[in-house]
Amino acid sequence: MPRPHRVDVLIAVAGLLGGLALWAIGLGLRTSPVPELPDAWLLVPLVLMSALELLRRTLPQTALAAGTLLLVADQFTPGSLVTILLFADLAYAAVLYGSPAAARRIPWTTGLVTVASTIAFVAWFQKPEAVLLGVMVGLVGFAPATTGAIVRNHRDAAETARLRAEQTALLAEMDRAQAVIAERARMARELHDMVANHLSAIAIHSTAALSLDDPGTTRDALGVIRENSVDGLAEMRRLIGLLRDGSGDHEPAAAPTLEGLGTLTGQARANGLDLHLDDRRPPGSPRLPAPVELAAYRIVQESLTNALKHAAPGPVHVTLDLSDGTLTVTVTSPFGEPSGPRAPGSGAGLVGMRERATLLGGRFEAAPRDDGRGKVWYVRAVLPAGEAVSHLSQGGSE
Repeated sequence: MPRPHRVDVLIAVAGLLGGLALWAIGLGLRTSPVPELPDAWLLVPLVLMSALELLRRTLPQTALAAGTLLLVADQFTPGSLVTILLFADLAYAAVLYGSPAAARRIPWTTGLVTVASTIAFVAWFQKPEAVLLGVMVGLVGFAPATTGAIVRNHRDAAETARLRAEQTALLAEMDRAQAVIAERARMARELHDMVANHLSAIAIHSTAALSLDDPGTTRDALGVIRENSVDGLAEMRRLIGLLRDGSGDHEPAAAPTLEGLGTLTGQARANGLDLHLDDRRPPGSPRLPAPVELAAYRIVQESLTNALKHAAPGPVHVTLDLSDGTLTVTVTSPFGEPSGPRAPGSGAGLVGMRERATLLGGRFEAAPRDDGRGKVWYVRAVLPAGEAVSHLSQGGSE
């Protein structure tokens, strides 16, 4: 059995000492309608009722049941006011600390006992003053039980509010953590897509310049290296400006759009790709939502980077098709061992392209296949391009 609460011990000790003090000065209730025992007998219910106070939290219903019997026994003694007050506290504690069923049952029970006692006293004494005895019964049992029910309801309401506040805080923390994860993933995609293309070209052409003893080839390779270094540095500055979060040190540049594919394909051809762009979008078609255009641009950019690093010699085809509110981006490149130097890959590019398509509610696939003319690496992204995507989170945008 758990140890009694410190407050319960104080109540028990205070009640016992108070009752002893009243008995010592000879102050008793002497209201019992039945023959009384000697004055010293009032100490028995007093001491036992004080001991029951130690159980008011741990065994509240048991304490109340035993206290009821002691209260009845107290009526055969001169009676002690402290014994009655201790019983009232047990009734209060039984509702406050007892089971939910007991908390609902005890106030009703004490209320019925109060009414029944009042009727019995009036019938027994045949005097209106007998109603006061019923009132006393109500003050001893019904009033403490009702007070306990009110306090318990307030306590339960406060606990519910606390749990709701904790749940709200937990959900807010989960939302914050998810937002941080989504932002980190977005930054990782942007950093990879902006820089990987330029660094791959630098790695491949620097390897070629070091391995071939040809001044003309070395000069051309160094030109490509310089161009990609400058472009990569500009992209990095743009990303840093975005990460400064509006500090004013750098004005962020506009996010890439499909209008920039011409510059992108020109850089790819300068890096050595035999690139063919087939834009099948209807002439004069309106601009697509910014997240869609950025995702399509980055998917093409990453596909060209992979072709530069891993594709075998041969033509690379990029196709854009807009129909039925859907933008389809297709990139094919020869599948096989590259003839020249190759740069290592981490697989993060495919993950980033798939994430961009998924964030917009689209589909993405990348795998080798046979197109009838040979084996190619096939990349296809289907992106919703209607108004429905214009409200989407900028998870794939800048």
